[in-house]
Amino acid sequence: MAEVTARTRSPYAPVTDTPARYAREPAGTHPALDHAPYKSTALRHPKRPLVHLPHTVTEVTGPQLRRLAGDQDNNLLVHHGGEPIGERIVVSGRVLDTEGKPLRETLVEIWQANAAGRYRHRADRWPAPLDPNFSGAGRCVTDEEGRYRFLTIKPGPYPWGNHYNAWRPAHIHFSLLGRAFAQRLVTQMYFPGDQLFPYDPIFNSVRDESARQRMICRFSIARTEPSWATAYEFDVYLRGPAATPFEGAL
Repeated sequence: MAEVTARTRSPYAPVTDTPARYAREPAGTHPALDHAPYKSTALRHPKRPLVHLPHTVTEVTGPQLRRLAGDQDNNLLVHHGGEPIGERIVVSGRVLDTEGKPLRETLVEIWQANAAGRYRHRADRWPAPLDPNFSGAGRCVTDEEGRYRFLTIKPGPYPWGNHYNAWRPAHIHFSLLGRAFAQRLVTQMYFPGDQLFPYDPIFNSVRDESARQRMICRFSIARTEPSWATAYEFDVYLRGPAATPFEGAL
């Protein structure tokens, strides 16, 4: 995950900086659509080469999303009558484009399992407890410097049946639209030092080691809330050489 340097440029102007088109990213930037160790991709990936359509005004501009997030939508700890069980964490960072430009007023959505590694979803039936005080979903809009922030619970790992004794590392799903439809990104944020990394075919579907590292957040003692919550930082690059890997196969 590349650090933001002093040369980071100012946020985009809403209209004057809109490009005519976005450059295509080179092959290998993102996971392969058909990754044999991740079994279900064999049934879901396109069987023919993708057809790249030319960008029009629809692809290089996007909707105004600032009103879609409420004041408490980024606080996953307060959506029910009681407090969720688990380790409270702050997840924050910046959303940036190809040249490290912060993207303001960008919608950031997350969803995750609870501390026991279970999603609040009818398809998740493994025998881990559901937390009545945790739904596992939140959203916010980036500020003028491209920053976002969530309060949540650190998710647990869980079995997923892809192969014998298959476990997913703890992770949080991210969805970002950027400032145009062509910048849509869905990815996963992982936690440093997870012992399940070598065994997870989804994490390892990103073949480039440096790209895999861009999916791992970093612990931040500076952003912890004393006696309340530990903190992690996760910067997301939507395009370019430092792009966060995209979940094209998931």
